[in-house]
Amino acid sequence: MWTYVLAFYFAIQEVNKDSRLLPNLTLGFHFYNAFHSDQRTLETALLWLSGGTKMLPNYQCQTRSKPVAIIAGTESAFSAQMGTLLELYKTPQVTYGPFDPMLSDEDQFPSLYQMAPKDSSLALGMVSLLLHFGWTWVALFTSDDLKGEQFLRDLKAELVKNGICVALTEKLPDTKTMYGPSDITFMSRIRVSSANVHILHGEAGTLITVDLAAEFFLTTGKVWIMAAKWDIVTSEMDHMLHSFHGSFSFSPHKGAIPGFQHFLKTVDPSHYPEDFYFSKLWAYSFDCSPAGSICKKYGVCQPNTSLEFMPGNMDIMTLSDSSYFVYNAVHAVAHVLHDMLLEKIEKGSLENADQPGLHPWQLHRFLKKTQFINSAGDHISLDEKSNQMAQYDIHNAVNFPAGLGLLVKVGEILTGASLSPQTPRSVCSQSCGPGFRKVPQEGRPVCCFACVSCPEGHISNQTDAEQCIQCPAHEYPNSERTRCLTKVVTFLAFEDALGMALACTALCLSALTAAVLGVFVRHQHTPIVKANNRALSYILLISLLPCFLCSLLFIGHPNTATCILQETIFGLVFTVAVSTVLAKTLTVILAFKVTAPGRRMRWLLVSGAPNYIIPGCSLIQLILCGVWLGTSPPFVDSDTHSEHGHIIITCNKGSVTAFYCGLGYLGSLALGTFMVAFLARNLPDTFNEAKFLTFSMLVFCSVWLTFLPVHHSTKGKVMVVVEVFSILASSAGLLGCIFAPKCYIILIRPDENSFKAQHHKISETGLLF
Repeated sequence: MWTYVLAFYFAIQEVNKDSRLLPNLTLGFHFYNAFHSDQRTLETALLWLSGGTKMLPNYQCQTRSKPVAIIAGTESAFSAQMGTLLELYKTPQVTYGPFDPMLSDEDQFPSLYQMAPKDSSLALGMVSLLLHFGWTWVALFTSDDLKGEQFLRDLKAELVKNGICVALTEKLPDTKTMYGPSDITFMSRIRVSSANVHILHGEAGTLITVDLAAEFFLTTGKVWIMAAKWDIVTSEMDHMLHSFHGSFSFSPHKGAIPGFQHFLKTVDPSHYPEDFYFSKLWAYSFDCSPAGSICKKYGVCQPNTSLEFMPGNMDIMTLSDSSYFVYNAVHAVAHVLHDMLLEKIEKGSLENADQPGLHPWQLHRFLKKTQFINSAGDHISLDEKSNQMAQYDIHNAVNFPAGLGLLVKVGEILTGASLSPQTPRSVCSQSCGPGFRKVPQEGRPVCCFACVSCPEGHISNQTDAEQCIQCPAHEYPNSERTRCLTKVVTFLAFEDALGMALACTALCLSALTAAVLGVFVRHQHTPIVKANNRALSYILLISLLPCFLCSLLFIGHPNTATCILQETIFGLVFTVAVSTVLAKTLTVILAFKVTAPGRRMRWLLVSGAPNYIIPGCSLIQLILCGVWLGTSPPFVDSDTHSEHGHIIITCNKGSVTAFYCGLGYLGSLALGTFMVAFLARNLPDTFNEAKFLTFSMLVFCSVWLTFLPVHHSTKGKVMVVVEVFSILASSAGLLGCIFAPKCYIILIRPDENSFKAQHHKISETGLLF
């Protein structure tokens, strides 16, 4: 048990120090005792589920830092009983005991995951060892349960296939009385057996019983080949004359975990002052208490006390199978939590980064398909189909004086290959992992290939994929390109910061336009209002109101009505505004042209000919809009490519030609108005707004000339923002450049807004209109 907890602490520490795994989060944990008794098996599980110090079924007293998974189970019976209870709450249980086919029944234990690989090739590996040494006469000892029956059936099939005979078959009960009469009978049968090689396979309780019997009923000259819980067996080898001395043990292959040996050598209770576990371990192993401990039963430990020099028969520095599975279980849960949080962030559904709000039942989808490479370089997976052990480490149990038993690795074995101290890999190309596909190399055998990342919009979720799978239009691949995620539907909404800012700007400018109109109506009889045709000023101000307000049609969820109104209203109201500026400009020019007697243009001014420009220009734009709506009107469309992970709801222009015809007509009208205003800029300026008209059209044309290339180079919501900004900027240019100087005179310098004040200038000009 000590080694399990040490591996657990090291894994937790490694996860919390890894900046690439659960960044800005700390992985916490709780320890509970596992009582191996029928009466108390579920006691700690109920305490854990209740979240307090009392067992309250169906109640959760813990409101913060709720655990989302449990790592437990060295024995199948314990895991099965826990699994039945945890299934009621859909809480995942990751076991670190040996693989048991009974626990792999998804109908009975859908929330249970085994960290140990499926040892379907163990029988073949043991037979390979027998053939290597030429052993053809063996005795078999297996536990009397489903797992033992499966192993015995597989082993006998391989033995018969390879010509190896069985001298004795003994089934070991799950529970039996220690040192009972059956032990004498059991060991007596071993002694008289003519087979010198014994294969032992079973659960922890069975192996401990055999171990005790082997210790007190010494049998020499027998070689034991063991599987599974060898770390429990060898912990009892406290003298050299032990029946298991010189035995072989099979364990799943595991690489060396970097930093684990250093952790064991340097770990100290002072590093974990709030945890009683290390103080208890020091007291049990070294008969001393850490400095500052309140326990006075033992003396104070020496400063150099280390697990590396632990007295007794326990080799705590060797990483056992279960300890390795504990280490991998912690990392598996951490990877699952990391993937869950990453998916929430990509979907934009993470409410609080400090309290992510994960629930136990949400882990199952990720646990079933989690795969990663641990720090030892081993591929870890909880999928039974891909998590089948085909490589085993072979250890030799050696006893030394003073009761020290060690397991020395003497070789590795790959099922289907010959036994060797170290089996080399022989492949032309390494496998392509998920997110990649195989590309054959020209002129080379099919075993030689290159691994190429899946292209944009494609994924591969298996190893050595021939082709990548394209994600549907409403989904997009994650960063590793191993699965498709649902795209988030978005548009320029009023709730967005940018949408709200543009909407507020439009409303403020509309209110300002209305205020300017009110000022002009109130001072309608003053010279500066009457100048340049008072009616045209009213028309221009009234047309600027819908110019500002039409920008609101571009914000919010698009629909068929708003898509049609966007472009038509925009084109019509801006045509009215620009044609009004043209009419005002022509009024100024005609007014100064008729000052000389006998000019034929006087009739044009008196008859109000410039006023007909507005309906004439607007009619042309209306015809263009009618043709557009009659042939290919705008419609609601979805853009799935502009922004990664998003589906943008936009208005499709329908006929792009019609759109640019309307925009081109408006641009030509604006450019013509600017040229006319530019020619009239030097006329006398007694209440003359020719210069202001020129400058306003310069701003207007500059905005829309800038709009064209920017509109072409942007997509999605940004394109809509550019269009709204251009509408507001050009309208504001007309409002500010034309009416700001007049409002200044009306409100700030009213003394200049009279015929008397301007009498001298009027005399020079000869006309005031």
